[in-house]
Amino acid sequence: MKNKFKLLFTAFVCASSLSVNAQGDFSMKADKTEEEGYVWTKDPQVKANLDKWQGYKFGVLIHMGLYSQLGTVESWGLAPEDWVTRDGYDDYYKYATDYRNTKYKLNPTNLNSEKWAKMFKNAGAKYMIFTSKHHDGFCMYDSKYTDFKITNPELPYAKNPKADVLKDVLDASRKEGLAVGVYFSKPDWTTENFWWSYYPPKDRNPTYDIKKFPERWKSYVQYTQNQLNELTTNYGKVDILWLDGCWVRPLSTINKKVEEFCKYPYDMDIDMKLVSETARKKQPGMLVVDRWVPSEYENYLTPEQKTPEKPLSVPWESCITLGGAWGWVPNDHYKSSKEVVQLMTSIVVKGGNLLLGVGPDAKGEFDPKIETTLANVGKWLAVNGEAIYDTKPVAPYLDGKVGYTQKANAVYGIYMPAKDEKELPSEITIKTNLKNPKVILLANKQKLTSKKTEGGIIVSIPQNLRTSLASAEAVVLKVN
Repeated sequence: MKNKFKLLFTAFVCASSLSVNAQGDFSMKADKTEEEGYVWTKDPQVKANLDKWQGYKFGVLIHMGLYSQLGTVESWGLAPEDWVTRDGYDDYYKYATDYRNTKYKLNPTNLNSEKWAKMFKNAGAKYMIFTSKHHDGFCMYDSKYTDFKITNPELPYAKNPKADVLKDVLDASRKEGLAVGVYFSKPDWTTENFWWSYYPPKDRNPTYDIKKFPERWKSYVQYTQNQLNELTTNYGKVDILWLDGCWVRPLSTINKKVEEFCKYPYDMDIDMKLVSETARKKQPGMLVVDRWVPSEYENYLTPEQKTPEKPLSVPWESCITLGGAWGWVPNDHYKSSKEVVQLMTSIVVKGGNLLLGVGPDAKGEFDPKIETTLANVGKWLAVNGEAIYDTKPVAPYLDGKVGYTQKANAVYGIYMPAKDEKELPSEITIKTNLKNPKVILLANKQKLTSKKTEGGIIVSIPQNLRTSLASAEAVVLKVN
């Protein structure tokens, strides 16, 4: 393989531009149209599970596939689009062949799903979503509808008793008490019924005119439905079905948000009504997330690599990578635990969840830097999680360095020290209308003195704590 198939990219999937402020807050302009297009579920079991999910606040998204062997930005090298570059390759077909033949090398013999699950639980995550297949179509589970899968007897990992990686990871995660979800790509760039080899691929869409070859497209829809039925039938309780590849969608749903890359002129409808109803017969109340396709089958919104500027009135989750890519790439730069906690806070104070993207290498191991960051996030949450889990946003939400959440009769002011902050200020203003407020430092339950001011209180920070608290990921002041 040449130069490990390194890819440079400017954008991918359904991602948009983002900005970062001094507190590491990923922000975007509030998309009012997106919020208004949300369709509330009428299923009482789905509604109950959605309410429960909104209290989780923190989950992890694991990308693993052939790209883990190659260290590339997922399977995007297969997309013949202008923004994709393939280091060391002048021939697209040579690249595509080499990429797919990586199946003979992927052999994650060090994958320890129990260790993974404990790491996620100790990090404070409440749910885990794993990739069953990315856009390349390579299945990390034992699908009976394709041989392009890790359990293919011709491939090295098939001999492992836990060759069905999806099953292995889901089972271990459930044992640790995590809710589990399955990521699935609606497009598939290897099956002949999506990328028919009779016609060369030109972009991420089908290589043929599905109006001229309706039976071929019908076969693809059936293939997709069959695989989704496998995933929601053979893998135990699935809490979330997380569908990616938003350009595969009914033509009538294309809006300004996605029209830039949804240029295929025909209706790519895979019948989400049938998919959801079939799945929920076996998985009552399962959340379905048909990403970026406004309908009753998008139970929560999923802004990618960004967060809304203001709280949304509908359920949402920001999916954001810990490093620069969703899967493993060599020499990636990872966020610190302080950055993750402050990112999480900036999301939670607006009513959302953080889905943190990480990926193992080809052997099934996580970079030690990932393990360290997750462990430190978990330590912070073990002490301060009361201000995060099962909370609701409260005005003014995010004001300078202070974010606000509430639970029952308590309001939490979460102060986020800057990266280079050496000492906390002697006083921190908490905006609250609580009468006769009493303040404690949540980390050690120490009582703090305060005085009323217009619109809130001024809390005094003891001199002997200001330096040590400045190095913390965030400082929670509980007011009740």
